[in-house]
Amino acid sequence: MTSGAGTIRVLIADDQQMVRQGFTVLLNTQPDIEVIGQAVDGVDAIAQTAELAPDVVLMDIRMPELGGIEATRRITTEQPVVKVLVLTTFDLDEYVYEALRAGASGFLLKDASAAQLAEAVRVVAAGDALLAPGVTRRLIAEFSRLDGSRRAPLKQRVGDLTERETEVLALIAQGLSNAEIAERLVVAEQTVKTHVGRILVKLGLRDRTQAAVFAYESGLVRPGGR
Repeated sequence: MTSGAGTIRVLIADDQQMVRQGFTVLLNTQPDIEVIGQAVDGVDAIAQTAELAPDVVLMDIRMPELGGIEATRRITTEQPVVKVLVLTTFDLDEYVYEALRAGASGFLLKDASAAQLAEAVRVVAAGDALLAPGVTRRLIAEFSRLDGSRRAPLKQRVGDLTERETEVLALIAQGLSNAEIAERLVVAEQTVKTHVGRILVKLGLRDRTQAAVFAYESGLVRPGGR
């Protein structure tokens, strides 16, 4: 979701002033992105999100008072149109999985370049998933270790999908865009969008990132392919 004349409105939540100011300077150089606020912790992020209604919140995971995971959960519950892009210092951060389940739309390492940061904001604002490659590899490994008792109920829910929807879900989990899925399946991109919409409704998911998490947790997608 964007606002104004195509401008993406961003709120930055980080307890380090230099990080907030640095990201603000970088993003404000982009013609289509505007930083509308800075929050010092999770509580502040929730309050400013409610007041300013940003399109994207850049959320640090570790903050005082209230951390990024719980802040993400509350924001995505109370303001479902707001996208949260979680910032992490390490791609081996054990909290990334919890933040994904809390509703984050993607992850980005704090050492990303200015171009990567801006593109990440655009991707998430457009409703697409964004996972740093290192994080994606860890997610695959983590979800592959889930025990069968936890995976079984999720696997049953996959049965609610048609064969084509199941195929599309697996490709989403592999990180393919709608255009790439359309090319892979030799169908129109609009057809893929329709499938994605139906998948989210049937499984009760909020976005593509949650769909990817579901695919891994259910065992639909495993390391090395389906």
